[in-house]
Amino acid sequence: MTAPVPQAAHAHPNQFALLGQRRFAPFFWTQFSGAANDNVFKFAFTVMVTYQLSVGWLPPAMAGLVIGALFISPFLLFSATAGQLTDKFDKTVMIRFVKNLEVVIMLIAAYGFVSGQVVVLLLCTFLMGLHSTLFGPVKFAYLPQVLGERELTGGNGMVEMGTFVAILLGNIAGGLLVAMPEVGHRNVAVACVLLALLGRGVAQFIPRAPATDPGLTINWNPVSETWRNLKLAHGNLVVFRSLLGISWMWFFGAVFLSQFPSFAKEVLHGNEQVASLLLVVFSIGIGTGSLLCEVLSRRHVEIGLVPLGAIGMSVFAVDLYFASKGLPASEVMGLAAFLAQSAHWRLMADLLLLSLFAGLYSVPMYALIQLRSQPTHRARIIAANNILNALFMIASSVIAGVLLKSGFTIPQIFLFTGLANAAVAAYIFLLMPEYLLRFVAWVLSHLVYRFKVRDDEHIPTQGAAVLVCNHVSFVDAILLMAASPRPIRFIMDHRIFQVPVLGWLFKLAKAIPIAPRAEDPAAYEAAFVAAAQVLQEGDLLAIFPEGGITKDGNLQEFKGGIMKILERAEQQGLTVPVIPMALVNLWGSFFSRVEKGGAMVRPFRRGMFSQVGLNVGPALQANQVQPQVLRERVAGLLQPQRASENS
Repeated sequence: MTAPVPQAAHAHPNQFALLGQRRFAPFFWTQFSGAANDNVFKFAFTVMVTYQLSVGWLPPAMAGLVIGALFISPFLLFSATAGQLTDKFDKTVMIRFVKNLEVVIMLIAAYGFVSGQVVVLLLCTFLMGLHSTLFGPVKFAYLPQVLGERELTGGNGMVEMGTFVAILLGNIAGGLLVAMPEVGHRNVAVACVLLALLGRGVAQFIPRAPATDPGLTINWNPVSETWRNLKLAHGNLVVFRSLLGISWMWFFGAVFLSQFPSFAKEVLHGNEQVASLLLVVFSIGIGTGSLLCEVLSRRHVEIGLVPLGAIGMSVFAVDLYFASKGLPASEVMGLAAFLAQSAHWRLMADLLLLSLFAGLYSVPMYALIQLRSQPTHRARIIAANNILNALFMIASSVIAGVLLKSGFTIPQIFLFTGLANAAVAAYIFLLMPEYLLRFVAWVLSHLVYRFKVRDDEHIPTQGAAVLVCNHVSFVDAILLMAASPRPIRFIMDHRIFQVPVLGWLFKLAKAIPIAPRAEDPAAYEAAFVAAAQVLQEGDLLAIFPEGGITKDGNLQEFKGGIMKILERAEQQGLTVPVIPMALVNLWGSFFSRVEKGGAMVRPFRRGMFSQVGLNVGPALQANQVQPQVLRERVAGLLQPQRASENS
């Protein structure tokens, strides 16, 4: 049975409802059990060789580093192969194979725990890294195959939240189990095997997800295939730069996670319980931020949250430095004594908010990669992401080590990382202005206006289309950006490019300037050539057929430019739908031209957060379109708003 992708605009009330659906719930719990098992095994093994066994060739100070290196090395060696296997075979078959492998590895590990064989457990560490390497591409390639675009952010948020909760619970359980006198090693062995069997049992209920490239010939050379995967990812610059953005987030997070034990001991003067508390707070923050993504994105893939996340990560990383800078020396504190000091609550708030914003940063990026990657090689793109993640995490360990050797304190490393995050984020967003534009649109539609979109399922999630809308204010284009799950190219009056700030934003958005034919014939013709190219590339094109912002709030006559666009498209063999839209309740707001003085004369005439909206109508086929017909459709979309205002 193949899991269907829902087409309804509101297939479920929120992301938690996915846990009641077969296409998602078995996959979620399979992923959850695997992440928990990884961490029960790794943490119990680390505690065992650090505190309980005396292994001359593996000193306690090196144990954590060796275990971490063994676990991450398969990501570098085998991610490229894992991506190919995931594209070639049914993803459910791959998941069940990986869970079978986990059961075998955990049976070997059980022998290693019971007999105290460190070499066997080191081998199992490498094999569990291989298990995670094989599962990684499946995890992120499965979701876009069974979830609709409106569910993808919520689904990713649930998986991200579940992963960090599983990591947290796995670490706690591993530490508690291995510390039990006499029976600790046996209990860890039993727990690891049971978790593996539980994951395999749940995986049996995952619906089929057919192969996306069954004819693919596997290249078993990891070096050449890794290079090929990176080149494949680089073929789509938005996707590739998003991969780099996610890898930077792993660099950022690895710096903090790796320093928690030392930070708790040397800076906060706390015991191991305090170190565990830091991990708990960090995990809660990531999980909360991941779940908030669906709420803040109106259930679309909203990459405007990424700059918001980057800003929060930097602000609270820097504040963490100042909060920890002046703590007085003291005896080693337990959890109760640590929590009794008010100065420590600021530290925990910084850590919670830092990780919350990291969740807002990462989830939309993962969803964008899934949405924009070609289905036939999506898993290989995700494999390239795993390779880059591993490289960035290794780099974070090396750089943090060098900084510590150079005399940096741990709070100074946090400060350095926060400032570096600001610089890297600024660079990424200048390279990819789409992120910055979506952020501006998100801020405008959430913090300046209360923006409500009706019937946005009529905006196509793929393929070329022309969006036609009334023109009420200087920010109409930005509000349309906020409503659309995809980038939009606008044809706009050339004079708007002279407006401060807005002109710069529209240039970043690659808006197409148009001038009246009588004023500038060359610019007029160039606009239609550029518009035809946008449609030829399968993108969304938006036009305001009134030709300028309304001067009295009423809908003006539509000009004939839309017909010329459709004729050019037809000459190129394209028949594109036309989507009528109506911005409502925007006239008289901050950015509209409502008084003799122009726009923005009395900015708060309607107070803060005035309610505005966008109504979207069903598509018209190109052969149905005439300027007057379109105007009537847009006018009809304005009527419900007027009726509600009069009632």
